[in-house]
Amino acid sequence: MAIEVTSLTAEQIVADSKRYTLYDWQAQSKASPLAIDRAEGVYMYGVDGRRWLDFSSQLMGVNIGHGDKRVTEAIARQAEKLPYISPFQAFEGRAILGRRLAELWPGDIEKTFFTLAGAEANENAVKIAKMVTGRQKVLARYRSYHGSTYGTMMLTGDPRRWPNEQPPMPGVVHVLDPYHGPQREVDDAQTALALLEETIELEGPHTIAAFILEPVTGTNGILIPPDGYLQGVRELCTRHGIMLIADEVMCGWGRTGAWFAVNHWDVVPDIITTAKGLTSSYAPLGAVGLAPHVAEYFDENVFWGGLTYNTHPLGVAAAIAAVQVIVYAGAILVLYLFVVMLLNLKHDDRYHRQWPVACLIGATLVIEGIMLSFVRGRAIPPAPANTETAVEGLGNTEALGDVLYSTYLFPFEVASLILLVAMIGAIILAKRDLLEPKES
Repeated sequence: MAIEVTSLTAEQIVADSKRYTLYDWQAQSKASPLAIDRAEGVYMYGVDGRRWLDFSSQLMGVNIGHGDKRVTEAIARQAEKLPYISPFQAFEGRAILGRRLAELWPGDIEKTFFTLAGAEANENAVKIAKMVTGRQKVLARYRSYHGSTYGTMMLTGDPRRWPNEQPPMPGVVHVLDPYHGPQREVDDAQTALALLEETIELEGPHTIAAFILEPVTGTNGILIPPDGYLQGVRELCTRHGIMLIADEVMCGWGRTGAWFAVNHWDVVPDIITTAKGLTSSYAPLGAVGLAPHVAEYFDENVFWGGLTYNTHPLGVAAAIAAVQVIVYAGAILVLYLFVVMLLNLKHDDRYHRQWPVACLIGATLVIEGIMLSFVRGRAIPPAPANTETAVEGLGNTEALGDVLYSTYLFPFEVASLILLVAMIGAIILAKRDLLEPKES
């Protein structure tokens, strides 16, 4: 039986939405939503035909832009094949995404627990830290936001927490940030770490399970920590047996120029949480990444937790495709910048001998990248022109990589060595011109 869908005017959509649904973070009488019909690329289109530039990627999550068919079609295919399965079961998407995240997480983080959103990811991260350590307290910073569930709102440090403290959740200790507002200088890493260590000592290190923080603070001001701060936090947590939880719900998935913000400081947390950009917000999905020493606890101990929509197939399909779009976009950007550099070198008489050197370096990097992408199936192959097979082909990546590894690794290594020697030789031959450009 077909479901009849009638078209509503913009005014009807807004009126019925306000009457029958509850809008968050505002008094309902003040709500003034836009009636949106569709979105594509960086634009939203209203039912009345108006167009808006989506400067904030909605709630800072549509990292790849709206309407990317590689993602929407992946979700549609999954919906037709397996729209839902109990989290007690295994399916191909779960295996693929789990392995892919293990390759992308910082350091040796490997195992992932999936949730429906960032707040749930943070809730479960804290619960896991308490289970593993047997401790009850959690440190969080004042200038922070970790979600709007009861637990994550108590972890949140900003004033949105105040009306939700009815009563406050026990065991949460808020600490100062390096940033104290525009009227005061930002603390250097040494000063901020000294204040943090004092709080740890006064609270009792043996009582603290975890310290949760946003590596780059989001809604409280896009606050970048001073150099040395995150490394110092990592050292303090390690010294006192405190789990470091990196909340990368907003700052993950390329929003700071790296896969995850902690990568800028070479810090590996014990637990990492993410959502938003994981699926580019095309479908709900959050994730909790666990370092081996955390995950190993549950080898013999029950993980007392679970969610009906843990590892939901539609969210998983969206994540696999969205992450791959980010990979392709990064590769295309690098190639574009490299081509621009080559064209500038070729048409600049001062660098007439550097141009072939740059070409050789570029060719070396490209071939090296191709070789590395096939070694043991560690990377996903480029998307075919037919988007229908773009995501389905991912399931065979491991087998393909194993065959190529065992069959072609030796010639790849030989070619790599030859290219490396050729590149070094070319640079040496052009050394004079590289260091002293020819005057025009």
